This record gives sequence, C-alpha cells and structure tokens, in this order.
Amino acid sequence: MLASPKALWDNSLLLIKDNVSEQQYNTWFRPIVFESYKPSTKTLLVQVPSPFVYEYLEQNYVGLLSKVLHRNFGDGIRLTYRVVTDKEHRLTQDVEADPADIDEAERRRLAQQPQTQANPAEPQQLEDIDTQLDPKLTFNNYMEGDSNKLPRSVGLSIAEHPNTTQFNPMFIYGPSGSGKTHLVNAIGLKTKQMYPQKRVLYVSARLFQTQYTDAVLHNASNDFINFYQSIDVLIVDDVQDWAGKAKTLNTFFHIFNHLFRNGKRIILASDRPPVELKDMPDRLITRFSCGLVAELEKPNVELCIDIVSNKVRKDGLKIPKDVVSFIAQTCNGSVRDLQGAINGLLAYSIVYNSSIDIRLAERVIKRAVKVEESNKVLTLDEIVEAVCNHYKVTVAAVNSKSRKREYVEARQVAMFMAQKLIKMPASRVGKLIGNRDHSTVIHSCAKVEERLKIDAEFFDELSSIENGLRVKR
Repeated sequence: MLASPKALWDNSLLLIKDNVSEQQYNTWFRPIVFESYKPSTKTLLVQVPSPFVYEYLEQNYVGLLSKVLHRNFGDGIRLTYRVVTDKEHRLTQDVEADPADIDEAERRRLAQQPQTQANPAEPQQLEDIDTQLDPKLTFNNYMEGDSNKLPRSVGLSIAEHPNTTQFNPMFIYGPSGSGKTHLVNAIGLKTKQMYPQKRVLYVSARLFQTQYTDAVLHNASNDFINFYQSIDVLIVDDVQDWAGKAKTLNTFFHIFNHLFRNGKRIILASDRPPVELKDMPDRLITRFSCGLVAELEKPNVELCIDIVSNKVRKDGLKIPKDVVSFIAQTCNGSVRDLQGAINGLLAYSIVYNSSIDIRLAERVIKRAVKVEESNKVLTLDEIVEAVCNHYKVTVAAVNSKSRKREYVEARQVAMFMAQKLIKMPASRVGKLIGNRDHSTVIHSCAKVEERLKIDAEFFDELSSIENGLRVKR
C-alpha cells in the first residue's frame, strides 16, 4: 500500500529534523503545515505563517528541502508555499524544490508578488499599540538652527504626510547629544497626532534585539515578525548597536523589505552615516541609504543659547543672561549636557537656597559636564585654589578681611590671574573674592603688574601657577 502524501511529508520532516538543530527545526519547520499534493503535476503545497518564513527557507534551506522531498516524493517534485497569517491576508508563491532551477531574478520576482485576499470580508482592524514615544519631545520644544534645519524640516514634512514615498527611509545621524532622539520622537508624536489610526512605534536597536532574542527562545519568532510587519511608522534609534548581530540584522532586513514594499514609513537614527556602520551587511547599508541621509550637527552657541533660554522660560527659572551664555559656551554643543546643567543649577539653588550665578554655574558644569579638552574653561574657584596651594594659605583666609601680608599677596595674585586668564569683570571678581569693591580689584592688579616688572622671582612664581592652570584646561 502506497503511503499518503501527508505521510510522505511527515517522513520528510523527520529527515529534516535529523539534519538541523532542535531550535532551527522548531523555529522554521515545525510551523509548516501540509495542505495538499497534486499527483498530476507533482506539486506539494504547504502553509507557512509569514512571508519571512518563506523567504528564510528559500535563502537557507532550499537545498535540504530539495533532497528530502526528492527522496520521499520522487523526481520532479515541486514545492509551493501558501503564506497564511493569523490575520486576513494570504499570499501564494510557487518555488521549485530544486534551487538550481530558479535564478536570482526569479527569486526576487516571487518574493515581491503582491498579496491577495483569500477572504473577501473587510480587513480586520488592528489593535492600537503603545507608541513608546516620549510625550515631552515634541516639535514645539525642538528649537531650529543651522545645525538641524534640514532634518527638522524634512521630519516635519514626513509627519504631516506619512503616506508619501519620498525620503523613505529617513536616516538621521549625528554625534551624541545633537538631538537625534528628540527629533525622531517629535516625528512620531506629530504623525500620531495628525493620524491617530496609524500604528506608530519607537524602539531602540538594543530593545529590538532583546525582543528578538526572547522571541527565538520562546519559539515566537513569527509572532515577533508579524507584529513589526504591521507597523505603519517604525522608528529605530541607535542602529549602530546592531553591528555584528547577524541574526538580528537578517530579521530586520526582512521586516524592512516588507514595510518598504508596502509603503510604510521607516525612520532610523545613528551616531554615524550608513557608509560608516561597521559589521553590517551591504544589502542593509544600501537600503538605509536609498531614501534620505540627513546629518544633525552639534548646535552652535546661538542655538544653544536659544535652547537654554527656552528651557529656562518653560521651567519658570530666573537665570542671568551671562549665566545662560556661559552654559551655552561650555556644554560642547550637547543638548543633553545643556539640559543636565540647567537641572543641576535648579537642584543646587534649591538645596543650598542660593541664587543662580556664574560661580554656581561653574561648580555645576564642572561636576555634571564632561568638557572636551579643547573647550575646557578655567573657573575662578580653580584659580583661587591654585594660588592658595602655592602660597600655602586657605581659601577662607583669602576671602577674609584679614590684612596679613601672605593673605593680601595671595588675594592680589588671585584677582590678577582671574582678570588675565578668564577675562572676568573686576566687579564680579571682587564680589566673588571676599565681596570686595571693583576698585580693590583694580588696585590689586596694578600692584601685581608693577611687581612683575622688577621682581624676577615673583615673575617665575606666577608663571609656574599659570602653567599649572593651563595644564588643567
């Protein structure tokens, strides 16, 4: 008695199971369902749960399938797939079991055939999802400047017209703190605001990888892929974190292709342009580059001042203009550092019940901001401390009213150094060093300058202090 086609298929699965790992079998072969066999054409039809499974089998297991089917069904066997998801869409695609019979052009043609509905009923409305967007990162508080004008304009246009194919995908890159995460969040929020029915999702590359790994471990890869293929606007941040993650990249490649072919929006952010992404397949890099690659530069001082002023105004703070300018010039063009500095100023002023001034700003930035070597700024506190260390006196003594000779000498040198090295106005120097009048500072600087002209040893001492301070910059 001849075995039934279903029994022959089951025997084929047993052979496959002996030639792949348990995880590979559970992920790619266990979900396949036998549907029918036509002896007249030797055509075997099986069901797979997603286009991704079909594509993956075609790329990785055609040879194995060809051998086991040939052994069980005989010569001339044709394997065809019907993609049947949990939703209402179905896609039928014919693929020969022998990979030699299909050239690459035909593979691409088959993979790109349009979907056809097997059920004439109305499409099922998908449930809404949590966008994972930060509601505070909007276009309203994303200040425009020369460094972000193009990405901001294009991003706003995409949010207002997400169904257009222009600039898809949008790939945004720039250094840390340049505002990438804020911009992609703003695009997502604006899109959701204007098109509430759109399925918008923000995800970091690391979270995507974690989700994928968890799905594989729980044999839920198809559910994971089907979910991401249902997104209308997919925003992925920090894609450089996928470098060298071959399986994650391969999965995203198929998700990308599905979304792109169906006119869905893809927005990507990275700390470098696509051509500089390491350990990524060329096929993904070319796809990342086929829409718009837009650079976000570090904001210049003018834009930093606007950002700080806007945040100060929004938070209801009172910060002097010279402090705003100091923060903007010191934070390396990093939006993140600017916000951190302002939050630090607010916290310090509340805890210590003090007004926000340059001295407080210097203390906060020194502790909260990693300043680049070329941009390091000396503070008055550092100057006073260096002078006190040289003369072996305390800072309290320099700030006191004492007229002891060693205290007066250190005080005068500190005032002179402040005027010379950080160009601080005499009135502010006097206020910060013992709450003295500006005339005292002017007199002290004049005394130091006169002594420098006639006292070589004093000149060497001050040169030593100054050189030590410059090393710190």
